[in-house]
Amino acid sequence: MDYFLMFISAVFVNNIVLAQFLGQCPYLGCSKEKGVSIGMGMAVMFVAVMATAVTWLVQKYVLDPFALGYLQTIVFILIIAGLVQFVEMFLKKIMPPLYKSLGIYLPLITTNCCVLGLAILVQRDAMDFSTSVLYTLFATLGFMLALILMAGIRERFALCRVPRALQGTPLGLIMAGLMSLCFMAFKGMI
Repeated sequence: MDYFLMFISAVFVNNIVLAQFLGQCPYLGCSKEKGVSIGMGMAVMFVAVMATAVTWLVQKYVLDPFALGYLQTIVFILIIAGLVQFVEMFLKKIMPPLYKSLGIYLPLITTNCCVLGLAILVQRDAMDFSTSVLYTLFATLGFMLALILMAGIRERFALCRVPRALQGTPLGLIMAGLMSLCFMAFKGMI
């Protein structure tokens, strides 16, 4: 039952994008098409889960024992950067169309505050290894859900007549705010 509550909490109640406001850059930049949103969600999911697993081990077995906690952010970013390079090489070789459609947002996963935020959040909450990896998986599912929902809405707006002043980013920001308000309705669940 605890894992079910963690799932509901990470995906709906404390959605990393819509409640904690982390990962806004790829959320607004890669949510124009559903296919690109799914690809970005999967890439962020892989990088975040792997980064959480590796950073948890580094924190517990290197940084904490040697009192190097002040290097946490730098070490975590270096680990995330290495994982992103791996994902970038994989996508370039295996899925070139997805690689091209993600464009600049793929290398920006390195500085995606969602990935770094999750790695730091599980350390702050002193979760054990399996719980931290599972929480990260659930949180990135929430990230992907938000991306896909936003892409669906933006694809629908592409077919509608939208006032010129609201086209593009203004409408995206308005929709992000409205989606965030909708997800706040889940706050009382847990």
